[in-house]
Amino acid sequence: MNIFTGIESTELFGGTGSPAVEDILTSVRGGSNDQVGAALWTAVLTHPQCLPPYYLLYRFHANRGELRDAKGVALRALSAAALQASIDTDWRLVQPNDTDFTIPGPARFWLITLKALAFINARLGDEAAARKLITKLHKLDPTDCIGLDVVNTLLQSNARTDDIFP
Repeated sequence: MNIFTGIESTELFGGTGSPAVEDILTSVRGGSNDQVGAALWTAVLTHPQCLPPYYLLYRFHANRGELRDAKGVALRALSAAALQASIDTDWRLVQPNDTDFTIPGPARFWLITLKALAFINARLGDEAAARKLITKLHKLDPTDCIGLDVVNTLLQSNARTDDIFP
């Protein structure tokens, strides 16, 4: 999968990614985690309007268990996507009729990133924050096009673990 071109890029971001950013990331293909992380941060910081590197970077940190870093990147991604989608940068103020979240593009990426933020918060153990995000996601995506089951399952799993190990 190449999230910079083709179907994946269109579905996630509404178009192709920046060739300059793709060049940055291609240069470290097969590199160490440190090289990949540095390249992703370089891409995000030098091309803050390009959404694909945000996605790659918050997934990179989350996959490495660096959840606080993943959360910080997801928050940056929300802000960048909100500006491009012409919606409020405060997720709590966004309303279902502010934009069409079903169309591929920045608004849909914003919604997917909000889901990622809920997942990250759940993994961090901040159940209250995760539940607030899930509640907002249900309002913005009542047909659950983005699949909230994974976050709901994680929250239920956390609740069962808390019951077993008080």
